[in-house]
Amino acid sequence: MPRKKSVKKSARDFLRATKKIDIFLNVVSLKQSDEHISWLHNYAIIYLYREFESLILDALVGAINNDISTISSTTNVNFPAHLSAEVCEFLITGTGYFDFKGRDGLIKTLKKFIPDNHYLIKALKNPVYRDALEQLTALRNFSTHESRKSKRDALKAIKLARIDSSGAWLKKNGRFQMIIGCLNDLASEISRTAPY
Repeated sequence: MPRKKSVKKSARDFLRATKKIDIFLNVVSLKQSDEHISWLHNYAIIYLYREFESLILDALVGAINNDISTISSTTNVNFPAHLSAEVCEFLITGTGYFDFKGRDGLIKTLKKFIPDNHYLIKALKNPVYRDALEQLTALRNFSTHESRKSKRDALKAIKLARIDSSGAWLKKNGRFQMIIGCLNDLASEISRTAPY
C-alpha cells in the first residue's frame, strides 16, 4: 500500500520556507536603496503566497488521501478506500492548478472537498488569521498585476486610502514579518490538529 501524505510534514516544510524568505530579506536588504527594498518585499510576498498555496494544496491532498470520507461526505460519491496523493490532487485541480480568491474564497474552495467541521477549515476560519490571509492575497495580487482592481483590493485589505506598492507598505513597521508570523502560527495550528 502506498504511503499516505503527511500534512504535518507539509506544515514543517512551509515553516522552513518562511524562515528562508525572512533570512533572504534580512541579508539582501543590507545596503540597498529604499526602492530596491520595496522591490524585494514585492518579490517576497509573491514567494510567500506561493509557499502558502502549496501548503494548503498539500494539506487538502493529505486530508483526502488519509481519510477518503472527507471528500465522499461533500460530493456524495463513494470513492475507493485508498487513493494515491496524485489522484487526490487531480480531484482538486483537474488539469489546471490550485487557485482561490482571498480567505473566504479559499474556505469556499476547501468546502467542495472537506466538511465544515474539518480541522483545516476550522483553522482558516479562526479570526486571528483573517487580516494576514486577506493581506497576503491582496498584496500578492497587487505585486503581480499592479492593476487598478488589485490596488483597490490591496487598499481594502490594509484599510488605507493610499498605497504606492505592496513592497513599500510591507517593508515598514515589521508588516511583512507580522504576516509571516501569523501564517507560521496558522501552519503550526494545522500541524497540531492534523492527525498525520
